[in-house]
Amino acid sequence: MSYTEEVYERVVAQNPGEPEFHQAVKEVLDSLKVVIDRNEEKYRSLSILERLVEPERIISFRVPWVDDNGTVQVNKGYRVQFNSAIGPYKGGLRFHPTVNQSILKFLGFEQVFKNSLTGLPIGGGKGGSNFNPKGKSDREVMAFCQSFMTELCKYIGADTDVPAGDIGVGGREIGYLFGQYKRVRDLYEGVLTGKGLTYGGSLIRTEATGYGVVYILNELMKDHNDSLNGKTVVVTGSGNVAIYAVQKATQLGAKVVAMCDSNGYIYDPNGINLDVVKDIKEVKRGRIKEYADRVEGATYTEGVGIWNIKCDVYLPCATQNELDVDGVKTLVANGCKYIVEGANMPTTREATECAMDNGILFLPGKAANAGGVATSALEMSQNSQRLSWTSEEVDAKLHQIMVDIYAKISDAAKRYDLTDNYVAGANIAGFEKVVDAMIAQGIV
Repeated sequence: MSYTEEVYERVVAQNPGEPEFHQAVKEVLDSLKVVIDRNEEKYRSLSILERLVEPERIISFRVPWVDDNGTVQVNKGYRVQFNSAIGPYKGGLRFHPTVNQSILKFLGFEQVFKNSLTGLPIGGGKGGSNFNPKGKSDREVMAFCQSFMTELCKYIGADTDVPAGDIGVGGREIGYLFGQYKRVRDLYEGVLTGKGLTYGGSLIRTEATGYGVVYILNELMKDHNDSLNGKTVVVTGSGNVAIYAVQKATQLGAKVVAMCDSNGYIYDPNGINLDVVKDIKEVKRGRIKEYADRVEGATYTEGVGIWNIKCDVYLPCATQNELDVDGVKTLVANGCKYIVEGANMPTTREATECAMDNGILFLPGKAANAGGVATSALEMSQNSQRLSWTSEEVDAKLHQIMVDIYAKISDAAKRYDLTDNYVAGANIAGFEKVVDAMIAQGIV
């Protein structure tokens, strides 16, 4: 049995009931086998993989708060501090009913490699709660955030762990969290990113993940003598990442014809009117089906199946494991040429393999959606320097980071005779920087 297989079996045995974490570890270890095999004795002697797959620290705590009816509610809170070899822990907070330790460990593990690919000095972490902000009043969200941060603030800091937003944690939540951190710790520092522009936030941070997805897609297409101009695109989701991926793709000449939320999907053959989507999702916090009532020619379909819409480019930007093998087979049959992940692991393992086996050029989330965390790190830099960069400066830095990420993952794949296997390339390139730092710092 190979070293990577031994470590995977150990992960499954020691982390029962955590399928998302198992999935993430297996995908990475399978990709790294070609690297590990060349230096197996060295890596074994240092237990590199055992240390790589084990979080440095997991904090779990209760979050009591009072709702508008005066009833005491209790949620679970977490922070998974996975790896700090190349910098302070960095990764989002997710507030969603599905949050559990397995999901946060998978996200934190992925974050280690993603953050490494940015070239910036940030380690990997993730956190959140099974609290659901949907349907809650602003006062209830504030009460929850203040209780959550009262405990979390003991374990984070500008040079220790810098959380950001994720699903269910937007500008409102970050504001409440930062206010409570400042109140309890009496420190005004860059401990959270995604902050408002009036108190240390960065321009382009809101747009960064979606823009980054399209910037790296554009590099992939240029490398294969193609361009976005005139292409038909389907974007899943209708949150932050999806909205700004649509905006940037449209700016570069593509026509985005479909978006979705957890209830169903819209199809607009004339191209998505993003102003309407923003009004529905960002202003009114409504459901995507309202789009069909407001835009002539658009249709709404309840349930899953957005992959049935014919497209050249498919950008899954919603949540983990949203695209399965049947969806990929449909995309292949309809002539799709590119799948670029805007969300974290939105494509199942079998679906990813099916896409690559059928000639689809596939970019994994740890590379493609790294623009968000990269711009969060740029926000950290601005906070440390006590200054703000213009939107043009931040956007230029983001664009260059995504260009560099594509170059890194393409080069890593080619060095191991895996040309166009960008999943392996991303894992290898991310691993190389982290493992060098781990070895240099000794057995810690």
